[in-house]
Amino acid sequence: MFRNRAEAAHLLARRFKNRELRDPLVLAIPRGGVVTGAVLARELGAELDVVFSRKLRAPGQPELAIGAVSEDGKVYLNPSAKAFLDLANEYIAGEQAYQLSEIARRKALFRAIRPQATIEGRSVIVTDDGIATGATMIAALQVARAKDPFELIVAVPVASPDRLREIRRRSDEVICLLAPSSFWAIGQFYQDFSPVEDAEALELLRAALPAQQTA
Repeated sequence: MFRNRAEAAHLLARRFKNRELRDPLVLAIPRGGVVTGAVLARELGAELDVVFSRKLRAPGQPELAIGAVSEDGKVYLNPSAKAFLDLANEYIAGEQAYQLSEIARRKALFRAIRPQATIEGRSVIVTDDGIATGATMIAALQVARAKDPFELIVAVPVASPDRLREIRRRSDEVICLLAPSSFWAIGQFYQDFSPVEDAEALELLRAALPAQQTA
């Protein structure tokens, strides 16, 4: 069990020891992933940016993701979403619209601090504080892959082992500290899994800006 997201990210960074990366960029999925990403970027001497994806909530079960939508509007549905397909078209369209509006709100906040980083030709590390259904990570990977990185690496402290196969298929490498068989939720592996608010994530991103961008 990790004390908090920062400790988990320090342990994760050790897995990159002596690893050669090409102009590395850490892409964090807001908001919890920004804490992980800020530590990784600092430890690896990498640039920090964010990539936006939001889970699509199951009807009547807002904590359960049936899929995710990325910042470019593409929808990924988990295999488990088949149970909801009878009402999929209307429900998912409404949920997609809602989550895209939230992505737009966050993009306005985050992009006011820093413009989107260049991905093409770089070692790109996509991170979050953990992977449960994998939907938001897969949606984020779709965004990054479309921009032609040199390599696409997923780095997370903990993940559901059931979803890692699909994550590996969509990335060049996966670095994960824990993939326990008894996985229920990401928070069970953290002593402190307090919600990360916009203000904290924005400050972490601001602090990671190169000096010339903060002058």
